Amino acid sequence: MTKILKVGAAALCVVFIAGCATDLKPIQSQIDDLKTQVSKLSSQQDSAKAAADSAARAAQAAQTAAQQAQSRADAAASAATASQQCCDATNEKIDRMFKKSVSK
Repeated sequence: MTKILKVGAAALCVVFIAGCATDLKPIQSQIDDLKTQVSKLSSQQDSAKAAADSAARAAQAAQTAAQQAQSRADAAASAATASQQCCDATNEKIDRMFKKSVSK
């Protein structure tokens, strides 16, 4: 009788192990799918990082160009102010010359 119980228990264990092995196949396919998705996401992340780095470099270049343009605009404004002062001084001299000639 104990021999029959041992054989039955062994058979039950074999059936149990076989059942567990078949249940692992869907899980393994899900794990494989997850690995594929992780790989795709990793490459997408790398692409996004490269695009962000490129955008940062372009933004830095644009900022540098804007600073140079502002510097040139400031220089032009300074030159225009100096030119206007010179023009005003010349007009004032001309006005004084006409006043002197009229008063004589």
